Parts: sequence; C-alpha cells; structure tokens
Amino acid sequence: MRSSLAIIPVTGIGEIGPGDDLASIIAEATRQTGNSLQEGDVLVVTQKVVSKAEDRLVDVDPEFGHKTLVERESVRVVRRRGDLIISETEHGFVCANAGIDLSNVEAGRAALLPVDSDRSARRIRDALTHRFGIDVAVVVSDTFGRPWRRGVTDVAIGCAGLRPVVDLRGTTDALGRELQVTEVAVVDEIASAAELVMGKADGVPAAIVRGVDPTWLGDGSVVADVVRDPADDLFR
Repeated sequence: MRSSLAIIPVTGIGEIGPGDDLASIIAEATRQTGNSLQEGDVLVVTQKVVSKAEDRLVDVDPEFGHKTLVERESVRVVRRRGDLIISETEHGFVCANAGIDLSNVEAGRAALLPVDSDRSARRIRDALTHRFGIDVAVVVSDTFGRPWRRGVTDVAIGCAGLRPVVDLRGTTDALGRELQVTEVAVVDEIASAAELVMGKADGVPAAIVRGVDPTWLGDGSVVADVVRDPADDLFR
C-alpha cells in the first residue's frame, strides 16, 4: 500500500524577469514559508516562469496577432478552426497555438516555450544541488488541452531526476494477471497534482510534491520518454 502524498504550494516567489535565478528564488521562498525542500521531493515549476527567466518573451505582431508566432514556432499545423491552431512544436508536442501563452505577460507580449524544457529542469535541479545541497527532482509543467475531452490539465514538458514513465509490463494486477501494455506517465500525474494548489490566477508558479515512490526517481526526459514517436502514433 502506497504512502500518502503532500502537495505544497510555493508562495512568495513574486514576479520573475529575464536572467533571474529561479533556483535561488524558489529555495528562498520555500525557506521563508517553513516548507524547505527535502531530499526526495519533486519540485514542479510552471513553464511561464521558466520562459520568463530564460527571456523567451517576444512581441506580438500588432497586425496579425499571435498567428505569425504560432507558425514560426511550429513544424507542422495539425488543424485550424477560427483563431485556434493545433500544431506540433520542434519538441514534438502537439498542442494549441504551439504552446504560446499570452496570459500573465505584458500586453503586446507573448511567452514562448523554453527551447529545451528538459535542459531547463536540469539547470534548476543542478543549481539546487550545487548551491544548497538539495537533491530533488524537477518538473517543468504547462497547461494542455486533450483530444476528445473537455477542459485543460497540466502536463510535464520537461523533467530532471525523475523517471517520466513507469513501466508496469510484466508485473501482475490485483488478481494476479500479468500486465501486457501498462506504462504510467507519472511525470504528467505529478504535474497535474501540483496544479491543484497553484491555480491559474493565484500567482503561485511552483509547488512541492512530497512522498513520491522513491523508485520513480532517476534519469529521464519528457521529450525522449513521453512524446510518442510518430511511427507508433495512429493519429499522425
């Protein structure tokens, strides 16, 4: 039987700008609130603050709006309907408007996805380890829609120190039957769980997920381990 999880919002981070040291800011915020990071924690950080710190902010074309940016950031347009564009990014993500975000940025500006979100997660993790002696996993999350289901949810677009997918093939279920195809995207489940305490308008861009199964910790990549290869994708 699995132990319980704690999901702790990291408050007091404030506005993030280009060049800000996210690792130091987050570590200090956790200390100030009395919830300092601990060994085995998973720190979930939203794409928005990562993009801001990495100066992935650009101007929006006043004539064509964000459509020009979407096309520039896409390798393939999957579907168009009105102002909505579903496209594939260079990372392999299939999402609305190439993941470009206009919320919580200055008017006339937009936030692009990090160039390499796995690398962004590694940088934050390495900085926490080297500067503060804290060995934690890091997940970069973003909000995605889902085919055939209403509503949005947070998923992982980058990670470090965490096995993104737990392969249960070859194990048995509660009735002793061998599992043949079950692989669990725990990195997405952790990102979604963290979003429950962050919200969309509360100014809380990070959360700690404490108590994850220690066997989930290790090396991994969202792009390499979670994004399905087009050759195995029935819908592309």
